[in-house]
Amino acid sequence: MTTLQENEQTALVHIQPGMDDRVIALYLEGGRLKEYADALVVRNSDDVKRATDDLSTIAGIKKAIEEKRQEYLRPLLDYQKEINVAFKDFTEPLTQADTIMRQKVHDYRAEQERIRLEQERINRLREEAARAEMELKGEIAEPVGLVEVAPVAPTRYQTDVGILGTAITWRWELVDFALLPDRFKVENATLIGKVVRAGEREIPGVRIYSEETIRVTARKGN
Repeated sequence: MTTLQENEQTALVHIQPGMDDRVIALYLEGGRLKEYADALVVRNSDDVKRATDDLSTIAGIKKAIEEKRQEYLRPLLDYQKEINVAFKDFTEPLTQADTIMRQKVHDYRAEQERIRLEQERINRLREEAARAEMELKGEIAEPVGLVEVAPVAPTRYQTDVGILGTAITWRWELVDFALLPDRFKVENATLIGKVVRAGEREIPGVRIYSEETIRVTARKGN
């Protein structure tokens, strides 16, 4: 295991993008584009073309700013990964110990419950045998050899150090959708979207409509 002493490093990162000439230049260009956007009036196709140029420029600047953000963030993320790996090594024995102990407690409780249920089953069989004998002989017959049934295991254990509690968790798995009650059947949004995009225009119970969106793709290098 690599210890922190063996791999101790100091993270050197920039935390003042406002002092970065490139970031400032991109910010100022964004301010100019904001002024253009405020003054823009779209009356004809030429105006749309000019807006297309500006939108492409905006996309390029946004990309450049995001790249600078990632540049500032990358050292922190790299060190975060290293720190997480280092501390995972230190906590691994604790994680394993926790899992082992929980499983052993679970196994013990499961075995105690199995024994208790078996004791109850034995007593039921002996009581049924006594009733059958009584019906056969026509006289009262007491059950023979009933075993002592252990109490139900507690769901809470308390010590001077801590408390261990148990809870029942219910889970589910779908095995037959056709048998599922209607109130549990919801629309399959993924499938509906797929067939609508593929050209389906009429689906009972579904309103299909169109919306215009603006998509701008900046040329590489901008």
